[in-house]
Amino acid sequence: MSQLGELPEAATTADAGQAVDQAQGRTFPCESCGADLEFHIGQQTLRCPFCGFTKDFFSGDTSGEEAVGENPLEETLRRLVELRRGGDSDVAATQVMECSYCRAKVEFTGTLTSTRCAFCGSPVQRENVHRSERLVPVDGMVPFKVERRRAQQHLRRWLKGLWFAPNDFKKKGIRGEFEGIYLPFWTYDAMTYSRYRGERGKHYYSGSGKNRKRRTRWSPASGQFQRFFDDVLVAAGTHLPRGWVEKLEPWPLADCVPFREELLAGYLSQSYDVQLDQGFQEAKERMDRELRRETKQRIGGDVQRIHQLDSDFSALTYKHLLLPVWSLGYRYGGKSYQVVINATTGEVQGQRPYSAIKIALFVLFILTLLVLFFWLRG
Repeated sequence: MSQLGELPEAATTADAGQAVDQAQGRTFPCESCGADLEFHIGQQTLRCPFCGFTKDFFSGDTSGEEAVGENPLEETLRRLVELRRGGDSDVAATQVMECSYCRAKVEFTGTLTSTRCAFCGSPVQRENVHRSERLVPVDGMVPFKVERRRAQQHLRRWLKGLWFAPNDFKKKGIRGEFEGIYLPFWTYDAMTYSRYRGERGKHYYSGSGKNRKRRTRWSPASGQFQRFFDDVLVAAGTHLPRGWVEKLEPWPLADCVPFREELLAGYLSQSYDVQLDQGFQEAKERMDRELRRETKQRIGGDVQRIHQLDSDFSALTYKHLLLPVWSLGYRYGGKSYQVVINATTGEVQGQRPYSAIKIALFVLFILTLLVLFFWLRG
């Protein structure tokens, strides 16, 4: 189980995976030619793009591989508070800065002195770092499953399904370079015990003909129940619109493996800017909504009234995960757009241009149908 104070020491320059930037990953020299190895999605191995050398780090049967452990939430939050007060210092300080163009966070560790923003491509220099944060270590990650070529196919299908897109845009397609990025997420587990009191409403009808009316007969209802929430997922980054991130779901969290720096080879990763306690508040709001929905189901009837609902939360745990996306920025008509693809399922979300002419013609068509409809009705 990963604890807050159990960060690995920074690798030395003699290490095969010498420390670079978590936003850029670590370099892993090829044992054959010395070039940097990259994570090959199709083979799920490290492979040299020059000589073809491969290195398998999922050796043999992976079914017995160590599972990604849960971390005690309340204990970790207490330790974070102590750190902010200048107490325990067993969490390695990592320098984090915001891109001056798009405000995304870029993380620096080790010897890296410059990189580029994972989202807008702008250069970022280490000398511009203005603050440091003590980061909660990553527990696990889901490796890339969708190769770049398949991501292009998903993008083309998405493009064909766009309504009101300019004809020349759909004909030429989207041109740009895909960038593989790991996005940060929190997951939360909780055991809940709820007590409720309310009323159950049953509909009935009285009268006949035009005097027939629907009425509701109310009766008291109360009860209690337990429910376990497993892996409530909360995005820990704020750069991408929340609606995009939610529509990229679901993620195959069952394929999550313990964090390995090798899996970052050739890809970027973003550090979190939604703090652990902030993420839990969002997760708790989701749990509360779900508990309220279940309470109404348990009350039953045609309609329900909840007068009181009290829930206790216990056995609180969390994980810090990295999940993969393909990101692509492109320009059309003098404007910049961005598209992201879930690199495990191929789900596409993003920005696109609209054709003013097509929209105007569609509105005119609808208005014509309405005029014709009312004309036929006299």
